[in-house]
Amino acid sequence: MYSKIMLPVDLNEEDSWSKALPTALTLCRTFDASLHVVTVLPDYRMPMVGSYFPKDFAKKAHAAITDALHDFIKVNVPDDIQVQSVIVDGSPWEGIIKAGKKLDADLIVMASHTKRKFVDYVLGPNAEHVVHHAKVSVMIVR
Repeated sequence: MYSKIMLPVDLNEEDSWSKALPTALTLCRTFDASLHVVTVLPDYRMPMVGSYFPKDFAKKAHAAITDALHDFIKVNVPDDIQVQSVIVDGSPWEGIIKAGKKLDADLIVMASHTKRKFVDYVLGPNAEHVVHHAKVSVMIVR
């Protein structure tokens, strides 16, 4: 039923994957699917913001997040799962949608944060945006 399962994670927030990862692993084993672990590097290149960062910041940030994502996979994803790490730039929900299209994922498994912050009231939670804009099935794990 599923062949490519995508799992968005925020490496700084365990709540973004602690419940969703076991669900994604079970689905990968059930359907013999590959797992695509996605993290989003926030876009800082807007002229007003980007001017405060050193010129080589993007390269260093990508290198650091690549290492962190590989370490995350090594620690949390068993060897019997075919896995790919993916890093995208942008806002979290837009990056998740973009990655899903690029990977041709047929299921996105993601956590729903129960912590409500002010930004959630203004923009809405990322999971809600993904559910509304994704062209594939989205499983929200609570």
